[in-house]
Amino acid sequence: MAPSAFQHTVQGPAVFAGVGVHTGAHTRVTVRAAAPDTGIVFIRTDVTDRDNRLRPTGEAVCKTQLGTVIENAAGVTLSTIEHLMAALVMLGIDNAQVEIDGPEMPIMDGSSLPFVQVLDRAGRRAQSAPRRYIEILERVEVRDGDKRASLAPADSFETAFEIAFDSAAIGRQRVDLKMDEAAFRKELANCRTFGFLHEVEALRAIGLARGGSMDNAVVIEGDRILNPEGLRRPDEFVRHKTLDAIGDLFVLGGPVIGRFEGVLAGHGMNNALVRALLARPNAWRWRSLVLDVAEAV
Repeated sequence: MAPSAFQHTVQGPAVFAGVGVHTGAHTRVTVRAAAPDTGIVFIRTDVTDRDNRLRPTGEAVCKTQLGTVIENAAGVTLSTIEHLMAALVMLGIDNAQVEIDGPEMPIMDGSSLPFVQVLDRAGRRAQSAPRRYIEILERVEVRDGDKRASLAPADSFETAFEIAFDSAAIGRQRVDLKMDEAAFRKELANCRTFGFLHEVEALRAIGLARGGSMDNAVVIEGDRILNPEGLRRPDEFVRHKTLDAIGDLFVLGGPVIGRFEGVLAGHGMNNALVRALLARPNAWRWRSLVLDVAEAV
């Protein structure tokens, strides 16, 4: 039976540290094993006067400007969870306790690759409970002007994304991939977040991008890439947007069996799609591959 039929957690603690791209705060993170059916739970260890546990659910997402922010009922928030969430779901980590001593996940190099590397070092451990997938049964779509995002039935997890920018450094890009762990590692994991130099001062004025630099983002000025090393891939931009979407979809509580498509979309549209799906219980179901095998025998 395929290992993906069962839930997994980390074998040992995965420890890393870095600065938050928006807050500039330096935080230390420890990803620990968790029991079957726990899901992903974030714990703000620096918060001691109220509930410091946060569950990444569709309803918990409270802000989506340049990143995904979750909040619990006690008003405790955690920012920029999407790159770690993408690594967790695509590496098949269903259950984990993520302890962090500050308000924002470290941005690391701006991609999911550093998280993949620390999770690889920690290792994975199979658990006895069957993994529960989100199987898409009916097409669900959200639109906002030219922007749109959708989920539709498919035999496996597929992702397609299209972006268009006036800057010649980006232009119009599209990627369409069948997505599993191997494809994520090869096609998406090392693709970095990006931003325009002229936006940085405006973002800092509203308390964002305080930790951003060419060490953790692709920076564009006009039609030029400012990073001395250039791009990791010619279409790194659209691939990173796909990575973001995968992390944003994991707030559904399980990996998706279905096709995601995004056009000019971002974190806000991704969360609107999650909420639209959850509002239509007939459009999806929980599915276990263990039960599929049992019925086939």
